[in-house]
Amino acid sequence: MRGSTKSVRVSRNEKMPTLSDEEARRRLKSLSGWMLDGQAIRKQYTFADFPAAIAFVNRLAPEAEAADHHPDVLISYKRVTLTYSTHSEGGLTEKDFDGAAMADRLAPGAP
Repeated sequence: MRGSTKSVRVSRNEKMPTLSDEEARRRLKSLSGWMLDGQAIRKQYTFADFPAAIAFVNRLAPEAEAADHHPDVLISYKRVTLTYSTHSEGGLTEKDFDGAAMADRLAPGAP
């Protein structure tokens, strides 16, 4: 997919560079509601009820699996908190911001 506007998929054996703090903060500006939390980014979504929260996670799971990049997921009744960090690289990478944007697309109407 090189040269396209879609994210680049990196194989499990390929290293992906971590982003500098400055680059991470710059990228956060394009994401609504996400915040920097150490070497991770985090957002809490609130849904109408518990089934709606679970439905969101069920939409997210296959997309995260296809991207081979999985967020930490915390479900608390109608709230879902996602945390992205590329643990294998020890910090934030492009994959984390791609995952955050994907999650936002799957959660229409959720703040």
